[in-house]
Parts: sequence; C-alpha cells; structure tokens
Amino acid sequence: MQTGKLSARTLAWALRAAGRKIQKEAHKTPHGRQTVKQLMKQGEATNSLPVEAPREFDRVARRWNVDYAFYKNGDGKYLLFFKSKQADAITACFGEYSHRIMDRPRARRVPILERMKRAGELLRQRPQKERAKEAEREER
Repeated sequence: MQTGKLSARTLAWALRAAGRKIQKEAHKTPHGRQTVKQLMKQGEATNSLPVEAPREFDRVARRWNVDYAFYKNGDGKYLLFFKSKQADAITACFGEYSHRIMDRPRARRVPILERMKRAGELLRQRPQKERAKEAEREER
C-alpha cells in the first residue's frame, strides 16, 4: 500500500486487510509436527507408536510430509500419534527411522560433565611436582 497522505480511511482499510489475512491463516489446518490437541482437533482417526528418539524421527518425517505429534510418556519415552490415513507413509517413514537408529554407534557419547570429573580424578591421582623457588643473586 502506497499513499502520499495516511488518512483514516486508508488506515482502516489496511487494518481490515490485515485482519482478513490473520483469519485466513487461522482456518488452515496445520501440517507436519503439531501438538496432540491440534492433531485430534482435525477429527480423523489416529494411531500411536512408541518412539525413543523424537528428534531423529523429526528429521525423517519432514521428508515424508506426514502429520504427527509426540506425547511424552515417561522418562525418555515418547508416543508418536499420527493420522490413520497416513499409515502407509508412516510405515515407510518409521522403517527409515528404525534403520537410522540401528545404524547408530552402540556406545553412546560420554557426557562432558562425566569426562571433566574423570579428568579431575586423574589429575588428583598424579604425583605433584615439587616446585621450589630459588632466588639467585649475582654479587657485584
């Protein structure tokens, strides 16, 4: 919108246009990752699967263009909710996800705090160097 002089009429027109755009966006159904509430609100049948690494699943699911939601089930356990219509796509997506999980190295990375504690213990166990300052003066 370009105007030489901003009048009340043009300002009202701009506000109404912005309001229409906001309403239009609000009526769109979300796609991809969403909350369980948003997924259930769409009124379609849903299924669920247990997932251990939701971040890894996110990376895979973005490529498959599926609608899904995570629900934290307990300590590090998640339930993946998805639309029943998209079961075929989720099956393929889950296959790729499980392949990635199985290919991960078995040994998990040691957290930095644990590594720092171990390094501190090793330093304490080492014999300390004897440091003695000797002042040497030359005679004139």
